[in-house]
Amino acid sequence: MEERPYWLAWSLIPGIGPVVLKRLQQRFGTLSSAWSADSGTLGAVTGIGAQTLKTIQKHRQSTNPTDLLAQHIQKNPSFWCMADQAYPRMLTEIADSPPLLYYRGQVQLSENQGSTPMVGIVGTRDPSEYAKRWTRKIAYALAKRGITVVSGMAEGIDTQAHLGCIEGGGRTIAVLGTGVDMIYPPRNQGLYQKIEQQGLLLSEYPSGTQPNRAHFPRRNRIVAGLCRALLVMEAPTKSGALITAYQANEYNRDIYVLPGSLDNPRAMGCLGLVQRGAQLILGIGQLLDQLGAMPPLSSAPAPSISEIPSTLPSVQAEILKTVSQLCQQSGDGSVPFDLIVQSVELSAGEVSGEILQLELQGLVNQLPGMRYAPNS
Repeated sequence: MEERPYWLAWSLIPGIGPVVLKRLQQRFGTLSSAWSADSGTLGAVTGIGAQTLKTIQKHRQSTNPTDLLAQHIQKNPSFWCMADQAYPRMLTEIADSPPLLYYRGQVQLSENQGSTPMVGIVGTRDPSEYAKRWTRKIAYALAKRGITVVSGMAEGIDTQAHLGCIEGGGRTIAVLGTGVDMIYPPRNQGLYQKIEQQGLLLSEYPSGTQPNRAHFPRRNRIVAGLCRALLVMEAPTKSGALITAYQANEYNRDIYVLPGSLDNPRAMGCLGLVQRGAQLILGIGQLLDQLGAMPPLSSAPAPSISEIPSTLPSVQAEILKTVSQLCQQSGDGSVPFDLIVQSVELSAGEVSGEILQLELQGLVNQLPGMRYAPNS
């Protein structure tokens, strides 16, 4: 069954956030199965209380997910849900990954699959000339090295990061706290247009979503989640950039900071990050060497199963063969659970049980984001 309508339908229900959505997927196998589940079973899922359950019942009675998707696409033609193979692989590793991700611009699947490295650059909206100069120089150098620069298109450090990358002929991704059709701040209209032509605009919010203070901390987690490493160029002790750094640390991303002066209050947050173990940026060459030392994410096809054990039950043998074939066709050697269900004539619950048996026998491995690969 097509899963996109159900990802959309569930994500629009108040009280159902990214973490609860993942719990639903883990409990029922697919969100389409969760949509048809009885209220008692849904209510047993952690995070779904009595009031949320009433809201779910109301939405299920009034919503046809297929019709909802058709209407949604008219205003939002380009988006990924977590069931899509094109959904950014790095985001599948974080607990609160956005269920839907809207985009505008030039998509490169190598970025989504994790084979093109991405580095985030963040900092204050009111930086010193020193921080602006070094941000632009570093972003330019990253672009020349083929590294995609990710930032939030805010004033200050974000703007300098995007501009430096564009000047270096590279790709840059702007993660927005508005819909991808909104230009904010308005003075960045020219930058928005350049990014749309040479990079990508991303948001978890649908078209027409206006700026809202609550959106920007949530936007920051996407910047942190997308990247292999995060550079904090200048940040006071109370700064959205520090929130991004703390989230990046939770996601096990490498964090680097530009050294600042003790006389500069806008650098105090960076000095605090150094105390917490962040690495200092001591020069462009040194930084590029350190970033280049990060082990690449594997993009090689998964090994095929050359011989299926003869003692394996026929249902498990079919699933194992399907997983192997699908992984050979994928870009990163793994396959999402939803696609396995769609490829075999079994319910999500049946597939979940049989895959568990294959895991216990060491024949398949479960990867982040409910993805699977055959065990070599």
